[in-house]
Amino acid sequence: MVAQARGASGDRRKWIIGVGAVVVVVVLVIGGVIWTIADRNQTEGQVINSGASTSALAGDVTQKRDGVVAIVGKTGAKASIDVYADFLCPICGEFEKQYKGQVEQAINDGKLQVRYHMVPLLNERSSPPGYSLDSANAALAAANAGKFLQFHDALFANQPQEGKRGYDKAQLIELGKNVGITDPAFAQTVNAGTYDQQLNAAFQQIENDPKLAQDFGGGQSGFGTPTVTANGSIVSWQDPDWLKKVLG
Repeated sequence: MVAQARGASGDRRKWIIGVGAVVVVVVLVIGGVIWTIADRNQTEGQVINSGASTSALAGDVTQKRDGVVAIVGKTGAKASIDVYADFLCPICGEFEKQYKGQVEQAINDGKLQVRYHMVPLLNERSSPPGYSLDSANAALAAANAGKFLQFHDALFANQPQEGKRGYDKAQLIELGKNVGITDPAFAQTVNAGTYDQQLNAAFQQIENDPKLAQDFGGGQSGFGTPTVTANGSIVSWQDPDWLKKVLG
């Protein structure tokens, strides 16, 4: 009987330990899910800091939309470049951090005009999908209001992480107000996705343009962001002196 009692007690201990282990696992799983959701949605409700990356553009610099391209520069600039970028692309963000000052100085000096192509390359890589296209459309609307580079700089300075939540249309509209856009057409254009179809069509052409294909090594090649071209040829922007070479 003593042996049976000991056996029963041992079984209860095993059962209690087993239940405890299950509870710990459940708590860890729930905590992990909550943390993952919070981490993924860290941009929700966030006000995009329009002053985090203040543009140093001179007052006489033109900012306008030409189709689905934003043009920034002064009339008569001798050099021009085309920049293809996605607002979700982390390498594009690094490109902006590294060369923003040099590019803006060249624009202010009247030496350079920049044609910005917003490419929704990573449109499926935000959660939910669609941020690349929404931000590109909003940037073109900002170009209509003459505030493209201020809007562009703020989005890169507050760049969401690839694979996580971007900014929704309401946040993009609020950013527009914060950079000085007062025309109600801006919000209408953002909400309607006015340029979405044109942006997608332009992206298809860009992807299929052999002049924009790059060698990524390992037998892989194709279009990627960021891509910079001058006079129709791809510029090796990893070279610290690439802009000096473009300006001559």
